[in-house]
Amino acid sequence: MKIFVTGATGVIGTNLIPALIEKGYEVGGMTTSKEKVQLLQSLGATAYVGNVLEKEEVQAAFQDFLPGFVIHQVTALSNGSVVENAKVRTIGTRHVIDAVKELNVKRVIAQSIAWAYEPGETIATEEDPLDIHSTDKRRITIDGIVALENTVREIPNSVILRYGTLYGPGTWYGKDGIIAKQIMKGETNVTDGVISFIHVKDAVNATVQAIGWNEGIYNIVDDTPVKGNAWVSYYAKQLHTLNPNYIDRKLPWERGASNQKAKRIQGWKLLYPSWKDGFFVE
Repeated sequence: MKIFVTGATGVIGTNLIPALIEKGYEVGGMTTSKEKVQLLQSLGATAYVGNVLEKEEVQAAFQDFLPGFVIHQVTALSNGSVVENAKVRTIGTRHVIDAVKELNVKRVIAQSIAWAYEPGETIATEEDPLDIHSTDKRRITIDGIVALENTVREIPNSVILRYGTLYGPGTWYGKDGIIAKQIMKGETNVTDGVISFIHVKDAVNATVQAIGWNEGIYNIVDDTPVKGNAWVSYYAKQLHTLNPNYIDRKLPWERGASNQKAKRIQGWKLLYPSWKDGFFVE
């Protein structure tokens, strides 16, 4: 099977491509950077330079590679702009799905997030509504996620993976990542909200396995949702630094998410069932 990966040079993409090739798939990958073509080629993928915000560039890449399967992993997180990220999820996903329809591709897997659920006191499941009544910056994020998921579901045989907060090498929570640097400098405030983590390797493994999953939406998170004061004290200890500023309150939507659907229905197993198992594991 030929699989096309959008967002191919992101932290998921660069780990996903070798895993797909190891399974025997032929992989095409798209990046916005000409400088990263060599990286994609070194990973074993056919490289395409293109921007998902440009419809013609998406169509050209798809029509050249002729995928039988698409894994949509595009984000725009490098500059921390929720507006740009929502734009990629809204307009970019529209262009990808239009190209999928033109080629009659029957299967799509797409990246979503597991912290988009509406406020609640219990751990969120896939049956809970998304937080469509949120405001300000969070509303921008939620609108982007809703648009992405609705667009992807135009393909009947689609799978949406709602990843938890990614950690591990190359992520914001890696030992050289943004969060680690902020904590070392004392620039981070942490609430007591519940968070569900997922190691990047477990996210990649779930994505590869999802090629054979039934269509639907799945939370891809670890087994142990955790309050802010618990994970951050452990995290700071691993960094050999003082705990950051801690705020004894939580935002209403900080509730964590359950992975039981993916585990029960699809038999998904984690390498790192708890965030404690995986922090700073290379």
